[in-house]
Amino acid sequence: MDQSLSSQFVNLLAAFLLLLAFAMLSQRRVLTLIKLFAWQGAALTASTLIVAYTTGQGHLYFSAALTLVLKVLLIPWVLHRLIDRLQIRWDIETLINIPATMLIGIGLAIFAFALATPISEMASSLTRATLGIAMASMLLSFLMMIVRRKAVPQVIGFLAMENSLFFAATSATYGMPLVVELGVALDVLVGTFIFGIFFFHIRDQFESLDIRHMEKLKDD
Repeated sequence: MDQSLSSQFVNLLAAFLLLLAFAMLSQRRVLTLIKLFAWQGAALTASTLIVAYTTGQGHLYFSAALTLVLKVLLIPWVLHRLIDRLQIRWDIETLINIPATMLIGIGLAIFAFALATPISEMASSLTRATLGIAMASMLLSFLMMIVRRKAVPQVIGFLAMENSLFFAATSATYGMPLVVELGVALDVLVGTFIFGIFFFHIRDQFESLDIRHMEKLKDD
């Protein structure tokens, strides 16, 4: 595949990732939020495959397969099972209304692009133009964690932020060493199961997954 064509495809997928980050930030339904996370994983998988094919970095094929299994199939399935067991069907509550949240998100995206521009100019990698998008997606995911009141959307925001960090690593350095990627993947998977156990404890204790109830622990 021609390098310029590959770069265009990666840039297109990067724009799709940013669009998904904004969609997740504005989403009110937890089931749809999980689907958007799975789509984010699919875009990340495709981007990693293109970079692997163009640059000849063999370990990126393994990274793409790992991303597909974990973030497109396994983790969304685990999250679906969790919300089924917890009988969650509510709308997502936010600390700030959606229009204000989107305006803050746009501001963060502009800041990320301004911050990444001098770094991108020094880079020589195929995907250097996507570094700003990776940073913007990471900040949007962090914002999603901050403005959500329920525990489940906050965990999805954390996982989405990890996706953005992985995309940034692929963009800037053609991926991390394989042993590091395996360690991160294991941490994410174990963290997901721990969060699931944590959800059940919160619900059993407070009969709700609203994190505001955690403040009751201060009085004990």
